[in-house]
Amino acid sequence: MPEVLYEEVLEVEERVVLYRGEPGAGTPVKGRTGDLLEVQQPVDLGGLRGKLEGLLARGIRSLAVVLMHSYTWAQHERQVGALAQELGFTHVSLSSEAMPMVRIVPRGHTACADAYLTPTIQRYVQGFRRGFQGQLKDVQVLFMRSDGGLAPMDSFSGSRAVLSGPAGGVVGYSATTYRVEGGQPVIGFDMGGTSTDVSRYAGEFEHVFEASTAGVTLQAPQLDINTVAAGGGSRLFFRSGLFVVGPESAGAHPGPACYRKGGPVTVTDANLVLGRLLPASFPCIFGPGENQPLSPEASRKALEAVATEVNSFLTNGPCPASPLSLEEVAMGFVRVANEAMCRPIRALTQARGHDPSAHVLACFGGAGGQHACAIARALGMDTVHIHRHSGLLSALGLALADVVHEAQEPCSLPYAPETFMQLDQRLSRLEEQCVDALRAQGFPRSQISTESFLHLRYQGTDCALMVSAHQHPATARSPRAGDFGAAFVERYMREFGFVIPERPVVVDDVRVRGTGRSGLRLEDMAKAQTGPPRVDKMTQCYFEGGYQETPVYLLGELGFGHKLQGPCLIIDSNSTILVEPGCQAEVTETGDIRISVGAEAPSTVGAQLDPIHLSIFSHRFMSIAEQMGRILQRTAISTNIKERLDFSCALFGPDGGLVSNAPHIPVHLGAMQETVQFQIQQLGANLHPGDVLLSNHPSAGGSHLPDLTVITPVRTSSAGAALGVRLAERLTLTLCRQVFWPGQTRPVFYVASRGHHADIGGITPGSMPPHSTTLQQEGAVFLSFKLVQGGVFQEEAVTEALRAPGKIPGCSGTRNLHDNLSDLRAQVAANQKGIQLVGELIGQYGLDVVQAYMGHIQANAELAVRDMLRAFGTSRQARGLPLEVSAEDHMDDGSPIRLRVQINLSQGSAVFDFSGTGPEVFGNLNAPRAITLSALIYCLRCLVGRDIPLNQGCLAPVRVVIPRGSILDPSPEAAVVGGNVLTSQRVVDVILGAFGACAASQGCMNNVTLGNAHMGYYETVAGGAGAGPGWHGRSGVHSHMTNTRITDPEILESRYPVIVRRFELRLGSGGRGRFRGGDGVIRELLFREEALLSVLTERRAFRPYGLHGGEPGARGLNLLIRKDGRTVNLGGKTSVPVYPGDVFCLHTPGGGGYGDPDDPAPPPPGSPQQPPAFPERGSVYEYRRAQEAV
Repeated sequence: MPEVLYEEVLEVEERVVLYRGEPGAGTPVKGRTGDLLEVQQPVDLGGLRGKLEGLLARGIRSLAVVLMHSYTWAQHERQVGALAQELGFTHVSLSSEAMPMVRIVPRGHTACADAYLTPTIQRYVQGFRRGFQGQLKDVQVLFMRSDGGLAPMDSFSGSRAVLSGPAGGVVGYSATTYRVEGGQPVIGFDMGGTSTDVSRYAGEFEHVFEASTAGVTLQAPQLDINTVAAGGGSRLFFRSGLFVVGPESAGAHPGPACYRKGGPVTVTDANLVLGRLLPASFPCIFGPGENQPLSPEASRKALEAVATEVNSFLTNGPCPASPLSLEEVAMGFVRVANEAMCRPIRALTQARGHDPSAHVLACFGGAGGQHACAIARALGMDTVHIHRHSGLLSALGLALADVVHEAQEPCSLPYAPETFMQLDQRLSRLEEQCVDALRAQGFPRSQISTESFLHLRYQGTDCALMVSAHQHPATARSPRAGDFGAAFVERYMREFGFVIPERPVVVDDVRVRGTGRSGLRLEDMAKAQTGPPRVDKMTQCYFEGGYQETPVYLLGELGFGHKLQGPCLIIDSNSTILVEPGCQAEVTETGDIRISVGAEAPSTVGAQLDPIHLSIFSHRFMSIAEQMGRILQRTAISTNIKERLDFSCALFGPDGGLVSNAPHIPVHLGAMQETVQFQIQQLGANLHPGDVLLSNHPSAGGSHLPDLTVITPVRTSSAGAALGVRLAERLTLTLCRQVFWPGQTRPVFYVASRGHHADIGGITPGSMPPHSTTLQQEGAVFLSFKLVQGGVFQEEAVTEALRAPGKIPGCSGTRNLHDNLSDLRAQVAANQKGIQLVGELIGQYGLDVVQAYMGHIQANAELAVRDMLRAFGTSRQARGLPLEVSAEDHMDDGSPIRLRVQINLSQGSAVFDFSGTGPEVFGNLNAPRAITLSALIYCLRCLVGRDIPLNQGCLAPVRVVIPRGSILDPSPEAAVVGGNVLTSQRVVDVILGAFGACAASQGCMNNVTLGNAHMGYYETVAGGAGAGPGWHGRSGVHSHMTNTRITDPEILESRYPVIVRRFELRLGSGGRGRFRGGDGVIRELLFREEALLSVLTERRAFRPYGLHGGEPGARGLNLLIRKDGRTVNLGGKTSVPVYPGDVFCLHTPGGGGYGDPDDPAPPPPGSPQQPPAFPERGSVYEYRRAQEAV
């Protein structure tokens, strides 16, 4: 929770748990969902009264209240709220009222945001009222909400207002463009000066019910509006040979350079330099006195500084080339900006099974018209629709919006015939609430419509869909409100590519959306043309190939039927529309602009390095990996891949070297490349079209056995395509498809997808045993297994291999063969998508160009790392320090991890020598070589300090020495599961310590597994991060090689037999220093059933080190408190049976401190101030955030 939202946190002494009928349990109470609950501790109102009075004495008047399980049983929250109002709090937000949905964390965020925003909104509304005679008494004043509906002034709340402005734009194009274009699906592209928003409409609003804005996760209905860029204010950079656009923003102040306030160079400046913006069409509101016109001179001057950097690189860089003109540099930045905005649009549409080329692009916002043609062309769209009021479409949407009242309540019923009557009753009651609320606002019943929704998911999954049955009438086997089951199955199939017919469906929430329709429509007709369109003036605009004479038209003078050939500019008082060469604009009957997008003029792109095309290819390569990931996530069936998103997809060059990887799961970074290259060396000429290789062995580039890798040679002939279809129907794991090209005898590129499988056998469920001593105890092992041979899927052979661990005493074969095989199918489909997309790229540019840019993008990452190593070496040399650094740390068993780094200043290279590291251990802390390379790539990217392409080029400037037989390069049969999750963290600490970058973080993932015959649960727990030069370590976070989000406490308690007794920061566990280390956490779980508890942890003996006089963080501690009161120290790694009433108490390590804590000098204000970046939001951002949290 961002600290800006709250002043203080108070604990309320109370506890409600789900009723399980244990001996001694009290009388249960029934919640709104139908669940039974047990009140273990009533609210201590007397003790709370004194705490609240203390807040009032400090001037705090607004309160947010969130208590466990209040979504279903809200009595305790109501008692707290009543007490607070009695004491004099002016505003109280109860989470059970703000949004009664399960998950205490986002529900609490929502209540807190509501308590923060609503009083401010109310003050504004009161001031607004006072400006009118009679204070608007008996006048209906409506405000737009984030869900696209209007709400009365008196009921407008902060948690529903966050996206109200962008929501108006979605309503605007849904009421205009969608209708005019005959119901063709529309993608909204809203580009203003400080943000670019993307959305979709296909006859109904697409809502999300949990999303993050500015770090605050809100549980509230809101339109799925994705902020993907900083708009015209996106800043322009040239970094290590790469054109970079954003995410940093110039903001509204100082704004772009052309605003005359000393701002940086931006996309707006590039468009101004290219002649695509005309200063004369803007009012004189710029400069310090806000009375001057736009300044093209300031734009040119700012861009010339960047062009100097570009041309210096071109003339002195690794591939000398001719310098670029200022216009070519500006054009390059515009093209890169367009490609950067296309990536999330592809992700938004393809994530739900839609083809972006089948949509109309509705372009609005002040800056959108300048990029519309290029965006549409890049996405394969043939129509752009720009409303005549495009610069004001969000405001127009407010006028066209309907008044909405929603009613929602939680539910936990199965979707089954025996519950249909209850569901109908609940929906009817909510519908009545909505109708009554709208009639109270003056709407007759004839203008009120309602739509019912059920929030459905398959039992045992977290992927819930809010579905309406308005297109699925009721049947004899459905509720009277409609066939929600059919709607759910249809949407699930569309979005994910499969259904689970044998799995029961659960209802999480029931919802009704009531709409009061005003019937207002925009009916203004365009004036008829009276002759050819009048050219207001001629100007010079720059396009590919040079300047072109460009006519300028005034929108207000154009009439219905006028057709304008590109290039041309269409200007009104709020926006400028660029019609590019090869496109044609026409004025519609309603006075809007419809642009028919023609094919781009063919241009020749050579294999020689061009920094503009390097940036474009960087985005294209990353987009391919991202789209592969979307296909994998859509079509996989297992929780690990579908919901935890524990997978990576990647593109590799002809030598098996990594070209692009998405998303960035640190522990996968270097390992996938090692896997591909091992198979090339192992099999060579024995790879044939139609073969698919399966591998997970640590000596073949594997990380740990559950991460499975599949490698497939595929022909791009019709036979190969047919094979791909057959495999996509049968397969899934880490999939690396080897691709042959006509006329080529060797693969021309590879695509890969790596997935973590929940179980592949071994001595414990989950294949993550804390006490394994050999690789065979950890599950099924594949070195170079032909999963498909000659086009025939070897299902029998792979099934036998997955069950083979069961032949080893004490071990089991895979416990979930169905999910293993189903996820293999998904990964084949993902790789087929990658092959298709790379094939399209080759078809567009040619094989030699695509392969050349695969090499160029790797060289770019290499250059960034060399620059960092040179800067580090130069800094040490200037201080009279040697160019060799070293560090050493220990695992809890005493095994040393030693590193010596030798910097070659002239070459910008380094040798990372791990000689002296301890030998392989009798246990599972051994880390395969690929894990060390992953940790090294992660650290190099951190040390570079900015976003760089993730590929094998990161390792090109370094030579890595890892002694064979050591804990970092063990024998082929050594156990490795702990090396992946624990030793990798120690390697990171050692590398960062050698460079003096920061103190040690907790150095552990705190792996906790709980299971019995009918359930299994796994979590990793956060700790303290190390401090650094200029910042304190963060408390209670994951760091470095993992970033997993923990299960919400309400979900945990509802699905597993545990009670979260305590989860809080472990105050004082961070190391003291000039900058403090972050604190660890304390987590206590009370067990309600007999189970087996396994812990796999580190830093229980050796403390996380401090740097430069900083003190180390506290050690971790694992305690088991038996029901009879005995306390047992479990040590770092064990499995132990637990019984009802036992409590597991986990104390995670703190981070090390940085700098002498007794240094009298005041600490610096912090790390260098970073330029503000646009606040990302929307489902595309949520997907990436979730995947990076693995």
